[in-house]
Amino acid sequence: MFGFVGIILTFAMVFGGYLLAGGKMGVIAHALPFEMMMIMGAAIGSYILSNDSHVLKATLGGLKRAFSGPKWSAQDHQDVLCLMFQLLRIARENPVELEHHIERPAESAIFNAYPRLAADHHVVSLISDTLRSASLNYDDPYQVEEMLARRIAIMREEEMHVPHALQSMADALPALGIVAAVLGVIKTMSAIDQPPEVLGKMIGGALVGTFLGVFLAYGFVAPLAQRLGGVVKQDLGFYEVVKSVLVAGLHQHATNLCVEVGRQAVPEHVRPQFDTLETALRDLKKAA
Repeated sequence: MFGFVGIILTFAMVFGGYLLAGGKMGVIAHALPFEMMMIMGAAIGSYILSNDSHVLKATLGGLKRAFSGPKWSAQDHQDVLCLMFQLLRIARENPVELEHHIERPAESAIFNAYPRLAADHHVVSLISDTLRSASLNYDDPYQVEEMLARRIAIMREEEMHVPHALQSMADALPALGIVAAVLGVIKTMSAIDQPPEVLGKMIGGALVGTFLGVFLAYGFVAPLAQRLGGVVKQDLGFYEVVKSVLVAGLHQHATNLCVEVGRQAVPEHVRPQFDTLETALRDLKKAA
């Protein structure tokens, strides 16, 4: 929602100010299709040239993600803490039962009680792989923490490919705008024998290329890259919460304390309230 407001505001302020200052849209409107074809065509071609198929396929999803915002809500954070509470409690009370949940999470009643979590491959595999490793005596908290940190770092690197690619496009757009402007100047010089009013319009059309390159770069593509990078960072923080609970569990802290460690790792704007989470945990204990 706010993304579309930003786009509308950008257009309104730039072109509104231009019109209020006495500018005429005729020159821009005449040159816009050709300049846009050259600049965006070259930008898209360069984007395809410089990125692999994985990044190209992820780009449209990344743009949608930039507008929709972070995936994980406050309820999701509470749910993952409740899920971790149940699994850690079972791991200490009945390790044999835990094996069913981590070996076949798709059939696990605990995982399936939280559909959004169960549908996320990273959440399920992060929890299952770590608990499985602990059951095989790979339970040194410091080694596991380092392993999880590396795993999340790999996820971060993969997730940041699209924001980095968009930022590279934003960096290139002003130069591509200059290319379009130079071509416009070449066209103007070939018509140097025309009267000043004709040359003026041709020069104005050439300058539209420079304007478009800078406008698209700093008004749209760079902000989109930055926004998407922020969304990726917030979403990856969800896995950091999972990591903190798992590591606290390997340190043999009380299950409730492990969950509280995870709660404290949640960003404040989506952090579950202590009382709300405690009530949810008590309900889980009663249901068990």
